[in-house]
Amino acid sequence: MKHTSKARTAAITVALIAAVCSGCGDDDEEPVPPAFVPTTPTSTGTASPGGAATVAARSSKLGRILVDGKGRTLYLFEADKSEKSTCSGACAQAWPPLTTSGKPKTAQGVKPDLIGTSPRDDGSTGVTYNGHPLYYYQGDKKPGDTNGQELDQFGAEWYVLNADGNKVEGKGTGEDGGGY
Repeated sequence: MKHTSKARTAAITVALIAAVCSGCGDDDEEPVPPAFVPTTPTSTGTASPGGAATVAARSSKLGRILVDGKGRTLYLFEADKSEKSTCSGACAQAWPPLTTSGKPKTAQGVKPDLIGTSPRDDGSTGVTYNGHPLYYYQGDKKPGDTNGQELDQFGAEWYVLNADGNKVEGKGTGEDGGGY
């Protein structure tokens, strides 16, 4: 009985501390809008043996576009003027970079000589294609979505890429999974 009451007292104490601390914080701090909270996909890329991300090309309403190994659409950011990503902080939460912990792999329809990597400010390794850092869009909820196409956010526009590594212009509906 003695151990049970000690455990119960400890549990109540922890619960009280958690309740008190949940009200702590800077009331002046603006909450992060839900649009900037990363959901799927995570920014770790597609894991395979060795932790390498995979880049593929698939048919969509926008033509053949780049996707990761799970079919999630990849984007370029027009503010990136080189292989070095300019998207960090809130930008990287809304537009998680495709990262890799090994040499990136290519799959169907992708040109292996166009894939590369670039160090990111957070210490991770970003995947590039034709000199463009690659990103996901947190608003894409399932493989094949292209909801980030031609959005103007964080100072520039975002585009899907074709297998030649060039931006694709035009709007897809992003509603039907991109034809996958």
